Amino acid sequence: MNAAIQDQQAVCKKHGAQWVGAPDHLKVGIARNVRTGLMPLNGLRHPPQGDTSGWYIWAGEELSTAPDFFEPLHVLHLAEWCPAVLRFLGLPPGWRFLMAGDYEDVWEDPTLLDV
Repeated sequence: MNAAIQDQQAVCKKHGAQWVGAPDHLKVGIARNVRTGLMPLNGLRHPPQGDTSGWYIWAGEELSTAPDFFEPLHVLHLAEWCPAVLRFLGLPPGWRFLMAGDYEDVWEDPTLLDV
């Protein structure tokens, strides 16, 4: 088992969540602002569909409603874009995270499961 998966499983255990992998070949929706260093980093996971992991990741206080705010990115490339979020990717659909420096918050949000 690789270190990234072990880190993900540790986060899930800490928060009482079941680990649900996000394989490298699946995609996340990611905002370009993640690469700017803007904080906090946010993520939420909807149920996976097709070739997506269900993850949406962005930086800053506001979640934009612009149709081009998120772009698709394979999970494999997240290590280049934003390695700090990798440890959260095992959280199951219906979960969120927020992190800024040493601060992190992880919580369940059942509304993310509504279709």
